[in-house]
Amino acid sequence: MLYVKAPAKINLTLDVLYKRPDNYHEIEMIMTTVDLADRIGLKATESGIHIESADRFVPNDSRNLAYQAAQLLKDTFNIKSGVIISLDKQIPVAAGLAGGSSDAAATLKGLNQLWQLNLSLDELAELGAKIGSDVSFCVYGGTALAKGRGEIIEHLPAPPHCWVVLAKPTIGVSTADVYGAFKPAKAEHPDTGKMIEALEQGDYQAMCDHLGNALESVTLEMHPEVAQIKEQMKKFGADAVLMSGSGPTVFGLVQQEARIPRIYNGLRGFCGEVYVVRLIGERETLA
Repeated sequence: MLYVKAPAKINLTLDVLYKRPDNYHEIEMIMTTVDLADRIGLKATESGIHIESADRFVPNDSRNLAYQAAQLLKDTFNIKSGVIISLDKQIPVAAGLAGGSSDAAATLKGLNQLWQLNLSLDELAELGAKIGSDVSFCVYGGTALAKGRGEIIEHLPAPPHCWVVLAKPTIGVSTADVYGAFKPAKAEHPDTGKMIEALEQGDYQAMCDHLGNALESVTLEMHPEVAQIKEQMKKFGADAVLMSGSGPTVFGLVQQEARIPRIYNGLRGFCGEVYVVRLIGERETLA
């Protein structure tokens, strides 16, 4: 069995510019990886693709992005053998943390090794773009500006070291519904350039000041409990707070470790899933 880590991501910025002729949205977002990760196990078998997961919310068929990643490699390179993919899920499902996309990226990287395809990270990222918008980023990991529909990646310096508190309410959010209700003219657009500057200068305060997510107001209107988590996280002492992706997970950045127990315990009072993690922020390499 070959094991690969699939880390979650958070959005330091997320901007939606306009709807494209192909019905995707043109986006510009800065993402960075955190050390909350799924563990992907890959075992060669004679034929077929088999998904194993104890999480009842994880589909075990072609709806699963890891399944799609394996199918794409099989089809592209005419692979006859099969694989059993076991998903040990630690990243909450449908949370705005790219759990499914990261599983797909880890599957691409693991099968590249298992099936001895000798593809580069760039080639794997190009394949990943065919599966979903965040998969290319997840192939590289680290910190990056993603443009287009998420497949154009520009690598950025890792953020200054800090703690990240993640809180996910017991709701799922439909990304399609959020984008469907989004109106670019009404949105508050983050300053992507200022965030890039903050990362290049290693300026923690500037990074906190320029967090921004154009989708946040849409999700907050649909799900007031997300707004409540944001307010509580600020009240308990996080330096800066933002929703990740299309939600519903909210994250808080914290530089002083001593503040974490108050934030964590305060959120645990009314939010089922709370995690304290570190930023990874560094790029992946191939094994």
